[in-house]
Order: sequence, then structure tokens, then C-alpha cells
Amino acid sequence: MLDQIHWLAAVTVLGVLEQAYFFLQVIYARRLFGISPPKISGPPEFERIFRAQVNSSEYFPIFLALLWQAGLFFHQGLAAALGLLYLYARYCYFMGYKASSSERLAPIYFSAGVLWILIAMSALGILHFFLSHYVGLNILQLLTA
Repeated sequence: MLDQIHWLAAVTVLGVLEQAYFFLQVIYARRLFGISPPKISGPPEFERIFRAQVNSSEYFPIFLALLWQAGLFFHQGLAAALGLLYLYARYCYFMGYKASSSERLAPIYFSAGVLWILIAMSALGILHFFLSHYVGLNILQLLTA
């Protein structure tokens, strides 16, 4: 079983480490700009870092669910590769937003595109499972015949 999920697990750990890095960036920014919790407003530089971290955290559960569904029901390797692309795009998003709010746009659109691909992979994989398991219809055999 572990050989069927090891890439997904590795990408998950990298994602958690990325989230931890984003959290640390907010802590450092709080210290740099003298913003004590629970305040969330301050200089634009702080607010951009804070928003980048919050936005990334909001999307993380969606990413994880799609990563694992696409990996388990469609293809582990492809899902893991897309997961790495997503994490890279999120890193670019964070760094871009940290620099300027306009520099976040291209990476956020790219990461959203990756999520849509993972949604499609998940849906197709789950549909294939239901059709083959409950209806006895194997679409892959029909396509190759």
C-alpha cells in the first residue's frame, strides 16, 4: 500500500513545511514592524505578508483533498507532480505578494489552474471507480478496444 501513496505523502510533507515557512514569515514581519497579535493591520508591507499567508492557508485544505483524491483514484505520479507545481506556484505567489500586490496575480492564476486540473483528475478517477465497481463498466477497456 505504501508504494501507492509515498509520492503523495512526500508532497504533503513539503506542503506542510511550506505552510510553516509562511507562518514564520508572518512572525518575522510582526517583529520587524512591531505588530503584536491579535492586530492584523499595519504598514502595507506587513499586510501583504499577512494576507499572503492567510490566503495560502485557506487554500491548503482544498489542495490536500484534491491531491490525495487525484493520486488515489487517478494517478499518484501525475498528482504528485501537479502538487509540486502547485507548491511552487504558491511560493511564487507568496514572494510576489510580499514584494507587491500586483506580483501575486500570475502565480495565483497558475495555482488555480493546477487546482482545476486536480479537480478534473479526481472527478474522472472517482467516476471511473464507481462505474467499474458498481456498474461493471470499465471505460478504459472500452477506450482501448
